[in-house]
Amino acid sequence: MLEDLIRNYGYLAILVGTLLEGETVVLLGGLAAHRGYLDLAGVMAAAFAGSVAGDQLYFEIGRRRGMAFIERRPAWRPHVARVRRLVHRHHTLLILSFRFLYGIRTVTPFLLGASGVPQTRFAVLNVVSATLWAIAFGWLGYALGNALETVLGDLRRYEGSAFAAVAAAGVAIWLWRRWRGRASPATQGTAPL
Repeated sequence: MLEDLIRNYGYLAILVGTLLEGETVVLLGGLAAHRGYLDLAGVMAAAFAGSVAGDQLYFEIGRRRGMAFIERRPAWRPHVARVRRLVHRHHTLLILSFRFLYGIRTVTPFLLGASGVPQTRFAVLNVVSATLWAIAFGWLGYALGNALETVLGDLRRYEGSAFAAVAAAGVAIWLWRRWRGRASPATQGTAPL
């Protein structure tokens, strides 16, 4: 049953998951590829497509709505000043690396759009960054499957638990980051926009 769900909906789940956030979904996709349920290249392609589409959309929202859109999100305030400094000093490096930088990943494409970074420049660098990110996390998930198999032996007996553990860890991290983001303005004060 788990195998059929993964085979039938795995690539779609990766695509949708990476539109929203993504690392855990891509790790699970890599693990599924290791188990033979999905193709690793397909996992990476779905992760790439979702990541590029999501961040391009967020860039366009920032470009069209500007800082007013960002100011309506108090949870982002602690990160805005930091990202603004990076945008003005190193926007090329920031575009290439923001997917890998926890804490500022969500706000960055919106702020890049609002800051006047040219669309074509963002689009090209977004494709390069998404390619590197999809390959890295796809391979990491695949390697995780290999490591689990080395430690546990016959992974088939434990695969349901392994998928559940990785998914639970991803959900726990996501919830912790959301909770921390909501608590940040109250506990850390708000950074000026």
